[in-house]
Amino acid sequence: MKNKIIMFWAIVLLTIISIVIIKVKPIPLGLDLVGGSRIVLEAQTTETISTITQDMMDGLKSALENRVNALGVSETSVQQMGERRLLIEIPNISDPKLAREFLGETAELEFKKPILDENGNTKGWEASGLSGDDLNKAAVGTDAAGRWLITLEFNGKGANKFAKLTREFKGYPIAIYFNGDSISEPVVQQEITGGNAQITGEFSHDEAKKIVDLLNAGALPVPAKIMEENTVGPTLGADSLHKSMVAGIIGLISVILFMIFWYRVPGVIATVALLVYAAIVFAIFKLVPVTLTLAGIAGFILSIGMAVDANVLIFERTKEELKAGRTLFTAINSGFDRAFTSIFDSNMSTVIICLILYFAGSNIVKGFALTLIIGVLVSMFSAITVTKNFMHLVFGTDQLKYPALFGLKESDINEAYEATETKREKAKFGVLD
Repeated sequence: MKNKIIMFWAIVLLTIISIVIIKVKPIPLGLDLVGGSRIVLEAQTTETISTITQDMMDGLKSALENRVNALGVSETSVQQMGERRLLIEIPNISDPKLAREFLGETAELEFKKPILDENGNTKGWEASGLSGDDLNKAAVGTDAAGRWLITLEFNGKGANKFAKLTREFKGYPIAIYFNGDSISEPVVQQEITGGNAQITGEFSHDEAKKIVDLLNAGALPVPAKIMEENTVGPTLGADSLHKSMVAGIIGLISVILFMIFWYRVPGVIATVALLVYAAIVFAIFKLVPVTLTLAGIAGFILSIGMAVDANVLIFERTKEELKAGRTLFTAINSGFDRAFTSIFDSNMSTVIICLILYFAGSNIVKGFALTLIIGVLVSMFSAITVTKNFMHLVFGTDQLKYPALFGLKESDINEAYEATETKREKAKFGVLD
């Protein structure tokens, strides 16, 4: 009994910790619950790029992930669709138009050296091999007059190129082009060896920040065109979340009422175990973290059904053991032990299927599979450990004096006990049937 009490308090502590995690840590919500944008981009061929390879798609995916992160929106996803398309899902974004424009821009930064005539005047520009690929990072800054500017920090290779360029063209302008347009033509005052540069111009803060974000995210390795765009409004997302919660609550209450009606006190114990289960699962969702979508909620609700199914198997088996004349303590242990095989087999089959769905399915399917896997594993702990511990603490080790507490008739128990006692008496005197 001492071990049972220790286990009880361990379960209570685990539940309290789970509740604290639920209160403190927010759970990320998917696009279908909070609204946002779903954009499909397709890699485009050009005069110099005749074939789109998988390496190009990997590079495009990486660059777009950097750009999405630069938007400051969490829980986004970028995944490949087919050979040339990428699906980008951006939940809870305030300006879908900005995201669309931001994702599609090429972000090509290039420094060009002057072409000089015989009098030393600039008559044109040509490449010097210094571009955004040589950039370490960019940032927004201000000059002494408070005007917005862009600061550049080159990597080691870029710093050497920039030092050579400023040394050769001291006293002459160099042109800085962004996406094919000249944004600045500063005159080189002296050789710059520190690997740092500034781009000045008539920038607003938003313009400067946009350029900086694009430069830090990197240029797209191949041009990409937006083929599809769907926007989910926050009102629709909130409505979906509300309906899902209502459906989940109705389902949970229905299950609880059935368990209490059919199994009486064990049903109440199963309800408490179910609440412990729900707290632990939600805490795990927040710790992983799991991005909760409608599909994810469906997986969680399904796992609740499987948790109840385990309790049904256990209670029915326990009732059979009681009808067979077992003592209460023996019947509870035997009911759990004999139901475990069926519970384990069914749950492991579900877990295997969910693993296949998770690694082979789309993001929506992955959300469903992940929440269901977590729910199923925790439900096994809830049914085998939590429910069993509570059953022993509530009923103890004596015989079942009130069969109605288990949803049984007194005649079922009395007949079984009488038959058992008769067998014991006969065995005592060496009489065999």
